[in-house]
Amino acid sequence: MPITTCVFDAYGTLFDVNAAARAAAAEPGGEALAAVWPRLAEDWRRKQLEYSWLRAITGAHADFRKVTEEGLDWAMEAAGLNDAALRDRLMALYDELEAYPEAPAMLAALKARGYATAILSNGAPGMLASAVASAGIGDRLDAVLSVEAAGVFKPASAVYDLVGRHFGCAPRQVLFVSSNGWDAGCATGYGFTTAWVNRAKAPVDRLPWRPAHVLADLSAIPALLESL
Repeated sequence: MPITTCVFDAYGTLFDVNAAARAAAAEPGGEALAAVWPRLAEDWRRKQLEYSWLRAITGAHADFRKVTEEGLDWAMEAAGLNDAALRDRLMALYDELEAYPEAPAMLAALKARGYATAILSNGAPGMLASAVASAGIGDRLDAVLSVEAAGVFKPASAVYDLVGRHFGCAPRQVLFVSSNGWDAGCATGYGFTTAWVNRAKAPVDRLPWRPAHVLADLSAIPALLESL
């Protein structure tokens, strides 16, 4: 059964999660952040994911904006930054994350070849709408699916179910693309064909399942789909 639908994780896959801290550090008055922003960005992302997993395991769901705020609070305290205005600025910038440079053209190529395209993300609907609009890629997506429809974060199977529910397709008709190795691995276990965008050249996560394909960035997705 051929692939008909290409589904992307959002944060770290289509959108650069480091862009908010990098941009704020370059703004006037950002000198304190400029000295620590790479560490803050890394801590922020790590805690954001850890908190999503812990909330999923314990059933203490909150939307991704809340989780993102909590991760930022931890990262700012760890970096010795106590600045309410900076916190507000970083959260505002998170709604305007830059897309990776190759993302718009890649999505346009998929649409031109007749594939359905979508985001499947932990992000809350409002966060995703803002990021998609800021990146100017809304016309290249058929759907933006949020875990809020399932009430639990990835990698719960109820989240991956949202794709088939929306598009009426079987898992084997889906190419799922994520920059998170654990996400791509778990989606393989679910039944999707998967591609891991391994920008950091990280080791493969030790899980029962592995991504079917490993790519350096998003630019190879159209050619990969044509080969499947």
